[in-house]
Amino acid sequence: MNETVRLRLGIAYDGTAFSGWATQPNLRTVQGTLEDALRILYRDLPQGPLLTCAGRTDAGVHALGQVAHLDLERELWEGTVRRDSGADPAAHFLRRIMGILGPDSDVVITSCEVVTHDFDARFSGTWRRYEYRLADASTPFNPLDRHRTARVHHELDLGAMQAAAAIVTGLHDFAGFCKPREGATTIRMLTEFTWRRDDGGVLVAHLLADAFCHSMVRSLVGMCAAVGHGRLNLAAVEQLLQADARGSGFAVLPSRGLTLMEVGYPPAEELASRQEQTRAKRPSLRVV
Repeated sequence: MNETVRLRLGIAYDGTAFSGWATQPNLRTVQGTLEDALRILYRDLPQGPLLTCAGRTDAGVHALGQVAHLDLERELWEGTVRRDSGADPAAHFLRRIMGILGPDSDVVITSCEVVTHDFDARFSGTWRRYEYRLADASTPFNPLDRHRTARVHHELDLGAMQAAAAIVTGLHDFAGFCKPREGATTIRMLTEFTWRRDDGGVLVAHLLADAFCHSMVRSLVGMCAAVGHGRLNLAAVEQLLQADARGSGFAVLPSRGLTLMEVGYPPAEELASRQEQTRAKRPSLRVV
């Protein structure tokens, strides 16, 4: 078996024109676009998926801090630059791949570094940080923000939204806020969840957790918007943490307001143990 080199890639994208991260037949996706570019750069790559990402984003979701890893045969990697050129292969890789993607690309590889195989973009991550931007009736229209800010047509109470966010912060079973996936746990540690208004009047949510289950962020901000509008009270929020499935008490907000900002990883010596910890399914928090 040929020796491989593992690359850690930083990735940013405007998700507007993508059908999410994961490759899908006949649809434009972030993974598919990047892997097409990689196959132009390295013509002998194997068939099948090449990139493993920290978190698969849905259609329309943006990212400034997505992370993925890529395994290349060492001979391919060392051939990225001529052996006598003295160039840094990682820097040369970035120049060449961005030359293929083009200067106006809506997906960019922002960084590249060689890492050990103990690093796994998905399973080594200790936390993910997201931002959600939401305009209400008091927010002036800004056409430059239309692809990265969701909008509701009534005013929202920031204080009530903060109170709702505080209730769900912590270690909980978020089954009432997730789209179910067979065999997947919905237990998460939501370390931070705060709201503020920016200088343009947009409500901005900051969320940080060890991981997020499918549609969890858009559900949580939708719940807060319902509280901010007065359609949902704080007692109902407490009850949602005991729910076995997502109900109809709030709307899941649109993808365009959501951006993956950053993914955190432990020191190099803890990467392998972190993988094992992440792969182990958490026990239920429900009282039987």
